[in-house]
Amino acid sequence: MSLNAAAIPTHIGIIMDGNGRWAKQRNLPRTSGHKEGLTVAKQIVKAAAELGVKYVTLYTFSTENWKRAQEEVGFLMNLIRGHLRAEFQFYKENGIRIKHLGDMQGLPQDVQKEILNAMEETSSFTGLTVVLAINYGGRDELLRSAKKLIQSGISAEALTEADICAHFDVPELPDVDLLIRTGGELRLSNFLLWHAAYAELLFTDTLWPDYNKEEFIKNIEEFQKRSRRFGGV
Repeated sequence: MSLNAAAIPTHIGIIMDGNGRWAKQRNLPRTSGHKEGLTVAKQIVKAAAELGVKYVTLYTFSTENWKRAQEEVGFLMNLIRGHLRAEFQFYKENGIRIKHLGDMQGLPQDVQKEILNAMEETSSFTGLTVVLAINYGGRDELLRSAKKLIQSGISAEALTEADICAHFDVPELPDVDLLIRTGGELRLSNFLLWHAAYAELLFTDTLWPDYNKEEFIKNIEEFQKRSRRFGGV
């Protein structure tokens, strides 16, 4: 099957799982897996841009990842910081706009600064929007949205789904069409719980550092074979 250009998913969410296991299989430190995973993320983002995908959300660092060893957390923060600073030319060449999803205030100040700089510098780009879920949890986003709604003074009777969405981190972010998880685990892990209500879920045993453009295209082909009824007949 070849891809149907008219049925490319608008929004793809990716849980990039398996970096640590990939490194362990090679007797390397977990940090080596994360570094290799970043290279793969760039390849998949470029492929998505070429295919005409409008939004890709990458689960980069969850609200639960702070429980990991301090050394690994520090490495991941440095990787995020350095990547955002170094990749502006890549974003420019591919017309990629950067957005952030998650609790910004819970991140180190220097990481916050790099995220904000990347968002500002790419705000005029009109190609693919890459949403970096950093210090993100689906429940946390819903909780923070609820707090903002309470502070706004809206009544329970007047509250709509649109009001809830308007208080999310990226209000314009559409629902997920295709959610891919690498690494063989069969769970959502608190990722885009609201946005993935009718997402097509695709799980692959491939560890993230081994994932590639060819498998990404096959995953989209699988998506295009499915019948999406959204609760209807």
